[in-house]
Amino acid sequence: MIRVILTDIEGTTSSISFVHDVLFPYATEHMPGFIRDQQDDPEVSEQLDLLAEQSGTDRGDVEALIETLQSWIREDRKATPLKTLQGLVWEQGYQHGELKGHIYEDAAKYLQQWHDRGLRLYVYSSGSVKAQKLIFGFSSAGDCTPFFSGYFDTRIGGKKEPDAYRNILSELGVEAGTVMFLSDVEAELEAAEAAGMKTAWLIRDSEVPETERFVARNFAEVDALLQKR
Repeated sequence: MIRVILTDIEGTTSSISFVHDVLFPYATEHMPGFIRDQQDDPEVSEQLDLLAEQSGTDRGDVEALIETLQSWIREDRKATPLKTLQGLVWEQGYQHGELKGHIYEDAAKYLQQWHDRGLRLYVYSSGSVKAQKLIFGFSSAGDCTPFFSGYFDTRIGGKKEPDAYRNILSELGVEAGTVMFLSDVEAELEAAEAAGMKTAWLIRDSEVPETERFVARNFAEVDALLQKR
């Protein structure tokens, strides 16, 4: 029986276009000023240290660090310092009312229903935990953070690596077969299955390929599967 739902965000609970057409441009526009103003903040400084280490950029050259961040945003680099700093920039945008997190109506509906039915809900996204909490906390459906028991980002491991899902299982202390992972990326589902998790492939708009994997167009179809297990 499924007792835990682990869900991706981009393309699963939320539209890809929101991330790429709203969040990334916002970070691109506001990152330079944020870094210049907040570079001495301990949390920001720690991430700049990591950025310099990972990129080989001179730690003392703030403008070069900013250019590296801008380059990584364009590449959608899955790097912890970038994701953490993006989360800090987005936090200001959400708090100032300039950003509102997108969540599909069906996702918001069933996340609440699953929570109310006693399922434990967790998020696993390449975005930082802070960014995850922001998109759900300041969402178009209101504050959805009470539905979740916890959040995981790339610090637990890469999303296409089976060991990351094994690490999550260890953190949760549950049997792999009681967890269902929801994602729109097949390689992530394969990694979760290698760790023993059940999966659902969210394909909301594009054509469904030939596959033996369970495919859902929305969370209602995921719920129908859950009701059978």
